[in-house]
Amino acid sequence: DSLPKTGGLLKRSGYEIIMASISLSIDEVNNLSYEEFVSVFGSLFEQTPLISAAVWSHRPFESRESLYNALCNFVDSLPKAGKEGLLRCYPDLAGKLAHHGTLTPESTAEQRTAGLLELSTAEQSELDSLNEAYKQKFGFPFVICARENKAAAIIAGLKLRQNHSAEEEVKEAIGQVCRIAWHRLANLALDSSGAAAKL
Repeated sequence: DSLPKTGGLLKRSGYEIIMASISLSIDEVNNLSYEEFVSVFGSLFEQTPLISAAVWSHRPFESRESLYNALCNFVDSLPKAGKEGLLRCYPDLAGKLAHHGTLTPESTAEQRTAGLLELSTAEQSELDSLNEAYKQKFGFPFVICARENKAAAIIAGLKLRQNHSAEEEVKEAIGQVCRIAWHRLANLALDSSGAAAKL
């Protein structure tokens, strides 16, 4: 949904930053200090503020889309080990962190939207088994854009992607990471027409 633009500030990690309920214009994004930029956009990629930190120097951005492209181009430029390391920062879907309530706020909202926090016992058991088999094969958790999928589609995708080669799966998973980042970014920055995200 479109998010209102207000003037609130929030203290996080020692910095005053714009709250997640605020949608910034691209001019406002370009005027953020390095610390503010990383505080606002550091959670676009799970537990990896380095990616936002790396693109701050690319300012000024022409649009939300150009910021997004800069972020994803940086991710795409990582070596295979770097991409796998990024993927390992993502939590298991409906895994231990979800059950213990220790997911990031972004992941909690995304998994709840997909219905992953309300699985039946049988669904949870199947997902746990599939997640473990996937990690045993590829060495990182299964990543899919939960905002674009419901639980049944996620389980089906997990089964299908088990058949990928390691190279194919890193490519697919990084693509999903960028889809997740797009939805998170769309909640924080306005598009060129001045509109917030309609997700």
